[in-house]
Amino acid sequence: MNLEQRGIDRPTDVLSFPMIEYEEPGDFSMIDEESAEAFNPESGELMLGDIVISKEKVLSQAEEYGHLPKREYAFLIAHSMLHLFGYDHMVDEERVVMEAKQKEIMEKVGIFR
Repeated sequence: MNLEQRGIDRPTDVLSFPMIEYEEPGDFSMIDEESAEAFNPESGELMLGDIVISKEKVLSQAEEYGHLPKREYAFLIAHSMLHLFGYDHMVDEERVVMEAKQKEIMEKVGIFR
């Protein structure tokens, strides 16, 4: 899946597939009726996109980093949700912001390294 989606021929821990393009990461103010495809037609709920997490990578990374699989899953979910909110980490400036947000989320849910 990583090769097909990103052109990288090795396993990855998580892939995020956002449904929304943001002018500014985390700014939902531009989402309105014209963004109809981003809303579930049955429930009316905003659909941010999809996340695919590799169970195998979660388990191996948890062992490698010396923490529980729960912590690894939580981190990857937080990381992926930030991607679904428009954040990225391809350049240093974006990476610093995203890492700070990941840390804040993990601290708020009480999951630490």
